[in-house]
Amino acid sequence: MTIIITDDDIERHLSMRECIDAMGTAFADFSKGDAVNLPRARYQARHRDPKQRYFANVHVGAVPSVGLACVRAGSQIITPPTPENNRRIYENPRPFNWVVVILFDTETAEPLALMHEYYLSGMRVGATSGLCVDQVAPKDVKTLGLFGTGKQAGSAFDAINTVRDFERVIVYSPNPEHREMFVTEKRKQWGDKVEVIMADTPDAPVKGADVICCCTTAMEPVFDGNLLEDGQLVVSIANSDSTNKKRTEVDEATYAKATNIIVNDWESVIDNDQTELLEPLDAGTIKRESIVELGDIIAGKETVKSGGEGIVYYKNNSGLAIQFAATGRIVYDRVMAEGTNKQIPTEWLGTDLGALYEAGFRPSP
Repeated sequence: MTIIITDDDIERHLSMRECIDAMGTAFADFSKGDAVNLPRARYQARHRDPKQRYFANVHVGAVPSVGLACVRAGSQIITPPTPENNRRIYENPRPFNWVVVILFDTETAEPLALMHEYYLSGMRVGATSGLCVDQVAPKDVKTLGLFGTGKQAGSAFDAINTVRDFERVIVYSPNPEHREMFVTEKRKQWGDKVEVIMADTPDAPVKGADVICCCTTAMEPVFDGNLLEDGQLVVSIANSDSTNKKRTEVDEATYAKATNIIVNDWESVIDNDQTELLEPLDAGTIKRESIVELGDIIAGKETVKSGGEGIVYYKNNSGLAIQFAATGRIVYDRVMAEGTNKQIPTEWLGTDLGALYEAGFRPSP
């Protein structure tokens, strides 16, 4: 049988610490050439409402060490940015997230599960940022500056505070109501483990912070890179692609101050035409030899540390299917051990070729 793994299953069976560790497995295997991942494919198509677009997002990859391959397929209706609102807004007619992750067994090729992605999507992005912070930032960090108050910001908050004992987190977003709700929630969640401070200006999370993390829907830089100081680690998650050429959360000054730049996948930078990185590279603001992949740090091939001269910039530049495969193994095993009635016959998802096999044929898909 093939099972359905829900967001509730993932929330119940996967801790942030386990998610961070799974990211370590995925990226180390990717660096070693064991895990396989193709750059994501995105496209937009015309919608009957001229103010909206159909948007699709697809990831594929495999982590053989955990026995899973994955296809993540997402389907959305979006409202592109306008001069009045410089954000891409996701607004499906029905309030559902129409994204499915298919988990395949790399030994039998059978589909083991159809998995919801909404909860895990934010969690694995935050966990990957946490993984980088754990590898790069000094142990004695005290202040985290956080831009954003949505799902991604919440995940990054939890992940980065899982790997380091920050004394304070300074939070900013341009929406005061969202800012207050987010800070109230995190104070309740984390108690006296960390002080959560609400900032009124975008300068506040930058000045004096050891780590600055941007988790926004912004299309343009969210802070002034001239404010950055030696020793800081900057993290961002917004990236341009073939459907959106000019999206970035950091400015040219940030690139100019970076002694090292870390990316998840260099091939995705090229394939997705991530101009916000390619343009300063072409201009000579940064050099190709200063750019390293996160997996090479995890695998011990490269060493990058913040806390010294200049800054380190981690560009969490692309979602990877291997992130879902590595975490999917943990959740799948626990759901199966627990037992679930959310099952469908595996045969419904394939075509019976028994007669052809008996006749000696092995037709291709």
